[in-house]
Amino acid sequence: MGRRTARGGGAVKKGEALTALARHRTDEVVVTSMSVVRPWGRLGDHPLDFASADSAMGHTADFALGIALARPDRRVICLNGDGSMLMTLGTLVTAPGAGATNLVVVVIDNGSYEITGSQPVPGAGGVDYVGLALASGFETAVAFDDARVFDEALPALLRTAGPVLIDLVVDVDDEGPIQRRPDEEATYLRVSLETSAWRLREALAEG
Repeated sequence: MGRRTARGGGAVKKGEALTALARHRTDEVVVTSMSVVRPWGRLGDHPLDFASADSAMGHTADFALGIALARPDRRVICLNGDGSMLMTLGTLVTAPGAGATNLVVVVIDNGSYEITGSQPVPGAGGVDYVGLALASGFETAVAFDDARVFDEALPALLRTAGPVLIDLVVDVDDEGPIQRRPDEEATYLRVSLETSAWRLREALAEG
């Protein structure tokens, strides 16, 4: 296991960080949660994108882990909120124990429950997600609060055998509640959760 850190006391604009990830993304499955769902959807309409924001908050990482185990030939990126991550910390232990070498968990660490009013999450600003991941058996865990450094590190991190955890320290944004409806700007929110799941299954079968 190894610990690498690139934190310097700052924070990244969430949009800048997601834009960098979208630029480096190839054929990975990307599962999004809560305040990341709509911003990621603005960056494109990829058949391997899945929005996990409808219910059972905290289980996005579990869902991504399930895909990673079912399809070990496919890398899976989970864009998880810090509040969601705190709700199911057991996933950090389960992922390495299950041998999910193709899983990358990105904790969008803004210290708040952004889409419900930006209430502070427990331990905001003081939780060591890198330390938690390494103690749980993750092969690589790293934190970033600089967009340029994050951008430069991404290609190598996306090729690193995992599981990998990235603690991405970002500013609080102002995304509101997430809903599925025909007029949503993010395409993958214009259909039901059931339809989204079937589309992802079909895309994985074709791939």
